[in-house]
Amino acid sequence: MDQLTIEDGVENIQLLPAINDDHGGVVVELNEHMDPTNFLIRLKTSMSQWTLQGKKGVWIKLPIHLVNLVETAVKEGFCYHHAEPDYLMLVNWIPETTNTIPANATHRVGVGAVVLNDKREILVVQEKNGRLRGSGIWKIPTGIVEEGEEISEGVIREVQEETGIDTEFVEVLAFRQWHKVFFGKSDLFFVCMMRALSFDIQIQELEIEAAQWMPLEEFGAQPSAQVEESLMKYIYRLCKAKVNKDYTGFSPQLVTSFFSDKPSHIYLNARDLN
Repeated sequence: MDQLTIEDGVENIQLLPAINDDHGGVVVELNEHMDPTNFLIRLKTSMSQWTLQGKKGVWIKLPIHLVNLVETAVKEGFCYHHAEPDYLMLVNWIPETTNTIPANATHRVGVGAVVLNDKREILVVQEKNGRLRGSGIWKIPTGIVEEGEEISEGVIREVQEETGIDTEFVEVLAFRQWHKVFFGKSDLFFVCMMRALSFDIQIQELEIEAAQWMPLEEFGAQPSAQVEESLMKYIYRLCKAKVNKDYTGFSPQLVTSFFSDKPSHIYLNARDLN
């Protein structure tokens, strides 16, 4: 319904454009410019209609050029749900029942690359920025998986960006969960086994101070790898287990889903599964 006649004589008030979601609510996506007064009238009328229709959650996606409408929506009971560079998403729960709107994303995904050559050397870097800057610590290449990017794709990209080395994804060796890290969110960090396809290092000078192929034993002899229960010590132990062919991690297998036509992967121990 796009228009509505109400009893006080104001006719043809245009409702906000909305589509039904899969959970009994509506999603409003605004693009046209409007002043806050007009927006308030349309929002109040629309909320009345959605309440009569038994709608639950109401989502309003405000692009950055409509920032002038945020205060109006908040005063009408909407709250922030999440933001991206070009929009703010607000939400309001209508019924007097338990609010079942899911929270914003709670995790980010990081990857670390274990790249070994046939000389029992591991690809390591020293960071130019961050907490490890100037520490002298050699670590494996790491980074953050981008939106819409597979773990296996993200780790290949990060290794190439930091060191210029081309790699092939083999498997996930292990993962670590960490909480209250990035703006209060949790972090999942996947340690990935990679196969080197090239060997000449070209560092990314913006973020990387140095990079080299280091003997595995020398990597494990660093003081930071001697600390009991440290992540680096576990990475060293994983490397040794993998070199000795005593350890099998998780490789991606294509799976289908009832909820999406897009391809996805399940990571599992394919050797022992078979």
